[in-house]
Amino acid sequence: MKKKPTVAIVYGGKSAEYEVSLQTAFSVINAIDKEKYNVLPVHITNNGEWLEGSTVTGKLTDVKQLMLEDGKEKGEKISAGGWLTPAVAAEENENDKPDIVFPLLHGPNGEDGTVQGLLEILGIAYVGSGVAGSAAGMDKIMMKDIFKAHGLPQADYMRIDRHEWERDRSGYIRSAAETIGFPCFVKPANNGSSIGINKSHDENEFVGHVETAFQYDQKVIVEAAIVGREVEIGVIGNEDLEFSVPGEIKPNKEFYDYEAKYKDGDTTLIIPADITDEQLKTIRSIAGTAFKILNLSGLARVDFFIREADGQVLINEVNTMPGFTPFSMFPLLWKHTGLEYPDLIDRLIQLGIERRQARESIRYRLE
Repeated sequence: MKKKPTVAIVYGGKSAEYEVSLQTAFSVINAIDKEKYNVLPVHITNNGEWLEGSTVTGKLTDVKQLMLEDGKEKGEKISAGGWLTPAVAAEENENDKPDIVFPLLHGPNGEDGTVQGLLEILGIAYVGSGVAGSAAGMDKIMMKDIFKAHGLPQADYMRIDRHEWERDRSGYIRSAAETIGFPCFVKPANNGSSIGINKSHDENEFVGHVETAFQYDQKVIVEAAIVGREVEIGVIGNEDLEFSVPGEIKPNKEFYDYEAKYKDGDTTLIIPADITDEQLKTIRSIAGTAFKILNLSGLARVDFFIREADGQVLINEVNTMPGFTPFSMFPLLWKHTGLEYPDLIDRLIQLGIERRQARESIRYRLE
């Protein structure tokens, strides 16, 4: 009998989005088909320790079970040995390796290509984009520079580096006022879930918001505020891409911040979004182009604005590991497209395996 593939669900991490990651892992572990896969929980603590738990065979009842630190759920440290080291390449350790890793990590130290690079070195398949795509998708400045180079329509933006801000704060305040204008959004270049993001209405707010963003990254991006609708679309695939129906976000506050996403529920999601056929065609075209030029694979959620003044579609950003609970926008978009949550998980696992198989055919040295 052919053994079931082992899927290591990696979650947590040294990131401000640690709690979000745990909620995502809780949902995925409970939904994954355990008749088809062996499910191995791997918790990265806030301190960066990797803890491997026992194979999950039933339903989890509490997200605290994922901590793998106390009682029956105590995990075994694997950061100093086991399959997470290059020594696993030795034949005697080969059976310890999972067949594929599902890295349910949000933000830096997980969604940014760091963990993906480790898995590449170890020769382990994983769900989602590779090193370059993950890094480009995480760094909003790099992402928008690539969009600009390929002529994709987007809002005006500017970059601020911490050392330059400290050297010429007044110059950046003036530049923001003259080239971007107020109101504007101030964001850490590398973060997600709207953490560290604020909307600045004047120069005084701007200074405080830049300082806040620098708590989360060494680079800050300032973006023009677009008056219009926020529309998102899901993409899955490697070479051949599939698109979900679009969805619209209507936050009942000034913008879609962390509280609105994960805590107060003060947001309306409209699926499918009420947009024209031409706007849908444009969104799919731009989303597909963004997926390709950023070298993404597996999955992405691509976010857009539809400007109120003229109806123009503007790309905002991509998210290479979007929120993934059953109530997050990405799975909901696919549910309304006809792909249920457990089937979506299975599809992404298969895409990760296919990507690894394709990469194994690449020659890395002359023979």
